[in-house]
Amino acid sequence: MKVNVGKIVNMHGIKGEVRVLSASDFTTERFKPGNELIIQSGKEEKIVKIKSYRTHKNFHLLTFDGLDNINFVEKYKGADLFQDVEEAEIELDEHEFYYHDIIGCTVFNEGMPIGRVTDIFETGANDVWVVKGEKEHLIPYIEDVVKKVDIDNKTIEIEAMDGLLS
Repeated sequence: MKVNVGKIVNMHGIKGEVRVLSASDFTTERFKPGNELIIQSGKEEKIVKIKSYRTHKNFHLLTFDGLDNINFVEKYKGADLFQDVEEAEIELDEHEFYYHDIIGCTVFNEGMPIGRVTDIFETGANDVWVVKGEKEHLIPYIEDVVKKVDIDNKTIEIEAMDGLLS
């Protein structure tokens, strides 16, 4: 199994460096030189080894072994980056979860389902979970709201503050 860790959004310079929008936490671990990624562009998949990694203006810049020219990587603009689950696993602390474990979970408020987590985005203070049901809700991942996360059963229990589900 593989997990989505980002998307190649553009090239950076002419030496094969790509600009990546991360879909994952722990980017310094994920994009460590020597790690393997899978570039998926349409039905084509290519396994690559990370040669270098750095950040620049909120983007992650990567180069890959053997792809040291813009002409070799340009065709991957818009491609998704995946990592094998075994390589992607990073030990988590209590109350930390992988995005792929949270996305797809059904969220309940007072025992009533309100929808499924479809996306996660980071803010300065905490993550926010996009929950789609009859309506779309933005649920902050904070202790006052999220009461229980059960990854095995793909359920999340929240206690909505006033106005959160309006």
